[in-house]
Amino acid sequence: MSTHISVPPQALLERILTLEIVRVTERAAVSSARLRGHGNEKAADQAAVDAMRRELNKLPIEGTIVIGEGERDEAPMLFIGEKVGMNAGPQVDIAVDPLEGTTLCAKNMPGSIATMAMADGGTLLHAPDVYMQKLAIGPGYAKGVVELDATPAENVRRLAKAKGVQPDGITVLVLDRPRHASIIESVRSTGAAVRLITDGDVAGVIHCADPDNTGVDMYLGTGGAPEGVLAAVALRCIGGQMQCRLILDSGEKIERAAKMGVNDPKMIYGIEDMARGDCLFAATGVTTGSLLSGVKFRKDGVIETETVVMRSVTGTVRYIKAEHRELAKFHLD
Repeated sequence: MSTHISVPPQALLERILTLEIVRVTERAAVSSARLRGHGNEKAADQAAVDAMRRELNKLPIEGTIVIGEGERDEAPMLFIGEKVGMNAGPQVDIAVDPLEGTTLCAKNMPGSIATMAMADGGTLLHAPDVYMQKLAIGPGYAKGVVELDATPAENVRRLAKAKGVQPDGITVLVLDRPRHASIIESVRSTGAAVRLITDGDVAGVIHCADPDNTGVDMYLGTGGAPEGVLAAVALRCIGGQMQCRLILDSGEKIERAAKMGVNDPKMIYGIEDMARGDCLFAATGVTTGSLLSGVKFRKDGVIETETVVMRSVTGTVRYIKAEHRELAKFHLD
């Protein structure tokens, strides 16, 4: 049972932007892919940032970065509040993670992606760069079948019942971090399986939306709030449920969040609270993972990319495999 959210006609993003944002993530992925396995996370991330910003500024939009590389004093490019685009066209909110899984790229490990989301202006949650509790499941379940404040074990049992299986038929994806030890223990106490990932919780959440192919039923744990908003956009497009809460455990964080419009520090955010209206999501593989193939540099000079792009108002998901023969657009020199 998918959640249908009606969007007024005047709030629909132009369809052409669906393909335009693919170009943005393709450029970022190719630029960072050249640095796979070089052990330099900062250089790989900067290459993706440079490419993404350059392409965003070619789009016919009045864009505002609401999820970016940090706040103005922390990031020289794609900072929160930065204006991008040609200052012509629809006003849009933009969320970016030019290289999700910087460590994965630097070590040439599976699963790094270049990703971004675009939505009607004023419809994306302006999330501060703090940690966020996250719980996500795929489509086809009644609303509220799992709850953020329930124990992991309880959520596994609830989801198993709704799916019509025993708890040992459930697999939960968790970031491999010491802080998640109690979550892992609670999940395993039910007989359910835990799949650990080292990085990349945007892709991790998306795995829940296609359990038949990924084998993942639920995502649990804490991770970056900006990545949470990006994942929420993806789930708005393909279906699923997500509940999140910002971890504002100091006066400074509460004050910073308040400046961004967060008035209730303990609020539980659903997908619709983080991503309203019409929105688009795109991700291009940098290193090959279970979600996308990585960039391939062929001997004949052709560059291959694979991208997934989604649109919420239609629920359309497209996988685009591209062969790039005119390479000047990548600014690889």
